[in-house]
Amino acid sequence: MEALIVVDMQKDFIEGSLGTKEARAIVENVVKKIKDFDGEVIYTRDTHYDGYLETAEGRNLPVIHCIKDTEGWKIDERVFNAGKGKCASVIDKPTFGSEELAAFVKGRGYDKITLIGLCTDICVISNALLLKAALWETPIAVDRSCCAGVTPESHERALGAMGMCQIEVY
Repeated sequence: MEALIVVDMQKDFIEGSLGTKEARAIVENVVKKIKDFDGEVIYTRDTHYDGYLETAEGRNLPVIHCIKDTEGWKIDERVFNAGKGKCASVIDKPTFGSEELAAFVKGRGYDKITLIGLCTDICVISNALLLKAALWETPIAVDRSCCAGVTPESHERALGAMGMCQIEVY
């Protein structure tokens, strides 16, 4: 069985405090990918709390976003609804890469794992590399048409870095 990991397709990253036109442009690709996918879908959700600006991440990225239970924290409805009947889990993650995601995926025994979502150059690459380290014999892939980075340039750099680490980028 295959897994599709949908990374942080949340309102704040699409149209909210950290939204970009590139993020908005991939939503329909993401919805189609999830609907057409034959396997289990796992969603991650960037999750922060009051006091975010006092955290290490908040000091380096001083933009309040994805505060638990706010509108911006929610996964885009179109994206979430596309996975009805296929969702294996929704994993809240307090930082870029999720050890909980790696443990969950490792326990399921997937034949292949594909990642899509936001942001290519922060959370997608962090989780792809974490999964590659945890499951070094499992093929890990990233669909570039379903990802967007902070900038188009950093998106391309992240895709190149993942390719060098034997993550299939298509």
